[in-house]
Amino acid sequence: MDIEQTALPGIGLKHEFTTRSGRRIGIVSHRTGRRDLVIYDPSDPDRVCDAVQLNDEEADALVELLGAPRIVQRLNELHAQVAGLVSLQLPITAGSPYAGRPMGDARVRTRTGASIVAVVRGGQVIASPTPDFVLAPGDVVVVVGGEESTSAVAEILADG
Repeated sequence: MDIEQTALPGIGLKHEFTTRSGRRIGIVSHRTGRRDLVIYDPSDPDRVCDAVQLNDEEADALVELLGAPRIVQRLNELHAQVAGLVSLQLPITAGSPYAGRPMGDARVRTRTGASIVAVVRGGQVIASPTPDFVLAPGDVVVVVGGEESTSAVAEILADG
């Protein structure tokens, strides 16, 4: 899918794409941080027929609703393509030695070869968390790797 980006002098950026059914949709990201979701008239692709102003919280909610299922879908597609690839969802309990510590302290990739690809916290997906991301009790860590390496990550996060 092609996404077109257009600079809007004095305003910000506009990103647009056309859906498979032919509808044109865009996001205008203002320099102020405001975002507008715009839907174009099917008979005139230059005329906006509806616009919804989104604050930060609403934009985050929309991303969450649209993005989280796609991450899971992409992981499932990857599993189907690569034999031996496993993903686990591992809870961080209050008793985990890494609860309240940066994720990098666990040195998961170095120790096991598996990768933490996301963390789910309070219903939000944090994709590709950095090593300084602090894990919290209740987080669910999404790990991808081989069967042995992902099992090793489970042991590390539970026991250290």
